[in-house]
Amino acid sequence: MSSAESSEFRPTLADVARAAGVSTATASRVLNGFPRVSPQRRRQVESAMLALGYARQRAARGSAAGRTGSIALVVCEEVLRMFTDPYFPRIAAGVGKELAAVDLQLVLLTVPSTENYQAPVQRYLEGGHVDGALVVGMHGRRPLDLDWLGIPVVFGGRPVHEGTPGGLSYVDVDNRGGARLATQRLIDSGRQTVATIAGPQDMTAGVDRLHGYRQAVLRAGRPDPGLVVFGDFGQASGEHAMARLLDRRPDVDAVFAASDMMAVGALRALRRAGRQVPGDVAVIGFDDLPISRWTDPPLTTVRQPVEEMGARMTGELLALIDGSVPRRCTVLDTELVLRKSD
Repeated sequence: MSSAESSEFRPTLADVARAAGVSTATASRVLNGFPRVSPQRRRQVESAMLALGYARQRAARGSAAGRTGSIALVVCEEVLRMFTDPYFPRIAAGVGKELAAVDLQLVLLTVPSTENYQAPVQRYLEGGHVDGALVVGMHGRRPLDLDWLGIPVVFGGRPVHEGTPGGLSYVDVDNRGGARLATQRLIDSGRQTVATIAGPQDMTAGVDRLHGYRQAVLRAGRPDPGLVVFGDFGQASGEHAMARLLDRRPDVDAVFAASDMMAVGALRALRRAGRQVPGDVAVIGFDDLPISRWTDPPLTTVRQPVEEMGARMTGELLALIDGSVPRRCTVLDTELVLRKSD
């Protein structure tokens, strides 16, 4: 190899892994200082980094001249759901606004629920195309090892698996407190049979909102497993869950739905069953989506600052890229917005 060719050679993490005889994930764990690597493999990776000049290249890439100018937004949902659920466009709006202010590009990556879902996304992120990644929509049944890719990562919402050595950076909202506040509102208004349409339990938002509901009903001395049904945060699932709940417990007079879209579905099911809202059944949602202002009646809901969440995630990621802050966790407040459905 000529000296000119040598000066143009920029080793990737995959090059280091091949030279060391280990996986790319192991090489990345060594690079990021994670402890779950044997001393022998750590020495192999460090020797390969030194021989290839990888450590110097990574340091150069941390400078403004070595950056790609792009940030990845990784959405762990099916493409159709990503464009029909208002949550994801609102997150993207908050991210895009922050990146526009610093003249950076946003790259959108989707992670479908296929058997080999991780490989294409991880190959792209390992390839040096972006300076960092924002990850939203994580499902516990589909863990994605983005934290071991050698680039900074910030999660939208607390990941189900938080046990990664070194910790994870995330921005979340107070899902438990918001759900507790909504359920308490229904109890305090005199409703006797307060149910919930809970979200998916492989996502921390679904888990935490169900926990908040259970805290409130337990405090009121009214725990009843028969009043809990489940949906997937979508409108159709809320409609089906409400129908099941009415069949199971026709005496229900209040429902906390863990998303506005499920609440909209619940309103449809109640209207079809001839139940008046809020006269017969009170309904409170979670999100404060624009549609909540236009339902009949307008929906009382828990507001979560989704655009702010996207902006804060982006700010945290940019700070990690610059090396100006350690990994940290941020939880944003929620608030109850009173309208006419309760």
